[in-house]
Amino acid sequence: MDVPFWLWLAVLGGIVAMLAVDLFAHRRAHVIGVREAAAWSAVWVALGAGFGAWVWAAYGAEYGQQYYAGYLIEKSLAVDNVFVWAIVFTFFAVPREYQHRVLFYGVLGALVLRGAFIAGGAALIENFSWVLYLFAAFLLVTGWRMLRQRDEHVDPSRSRTLRLFRRLVSMTDAYHGQRFLVRRGGVLLATPLLAVLVLVEVTDVVFAVDSIPAIFAVTDEPFLVFTANAFAILGLRAMYFLLADLIHRFVYLKTGLALVLMWVGVKMLLKVDLFYVPTTVSLAVITTILAVSVWASLRATRGQGRRAVEAPAEAPFRTATEEELAAVEPLWRRRGRARTPA
Repeated sequence: MDVPFWLWLAVLGGIVAMLAVDLFAHRRAHVIGVREAAAWSAVWVALGAGFGAWVWAAYGAEYGQQYYAGYLIEKSLAVDNVFVWAIVFTFFAVPREYQHRVLFYGVLGALVLRGAFIAGGAALIENFSWVLYLFAAFLLVTGWRMLRQRDEHVDPSRSRTLRLFRRLVSMTDAYHGQRFLVRRGGVLLATPLLAVLVLVEVTDVVFAVDSIPAIFAVTDEPFLVFTANAFAILGLRAMYFLLADLIHRFVYLKTGLALVLMWVGVKMLLKVDLFYVPTTVSLAVITTILAVSVWASLRATRGQGRRAVEAPAEAPFRTATEEELAAVEPLWRRRGRARTPA
């Protein structure tokens, strides 16, 4: 697949422009409702699907199908990531009007980190073809472990990331609006919102370790791997606000994701020396597994409405009082002595 440098620049420029539009649209803190989240989700899915249609038209059906297979894998694995975010936000009692800000910077960091992972993975595969065996074995083991632990959920109270952050960084015990940092008594302090952002970034790194090898199983084109990841990630914020209250309904989704990981692991093993599974077949298998798992989940939980994740009896952080907010000093101080008014 011959991708000119200007096309890479155009795609990166388009991603930056979309992030800027999203940031401008949500510049004011507010609670994002289901209708707004559904509208934005439709926009992001349309952009991702439209880009795949362009790839299909410009580079042919094979590359178009590889993009869609990768996009579908990343989007489905992202749903599990969304559910983890819902648990984290609920446990740490993050006000709903500030959650989008955390997710915006979380997605921005995820794009950078995954770009680095993809570049590293592509370089490894190009120079050491035997690494495909490691990727395949890792996917099979991860899928099997996910299948066995499908009923287990993340426990934020045991987060080693949070414990390490609190040990290394001085922080307040209260949220100060959308601020990640505040200055109080001349001391620069992190707010709990920054701690939650770090935890969101760490969880995405963990998920990327699964998803990046999985997408390399359906395409070895770095351009397709990156764009499928990028368009899937860009819609994560809207997907979160759309699905966060529906975790209890996707009871078989983790089983479906485990089977998808195991399938692409088998596909990668066959691809190395034995047999190349056509992309059409792979795309059909992935679509069928995910569709059946979602259908079975919704059927098993029909009649159940939206329900927020159960919050702990006592949250580790609180919202700052008016007096505490008023005591906050300017974040960045100018050097030199301030002039005394005449």
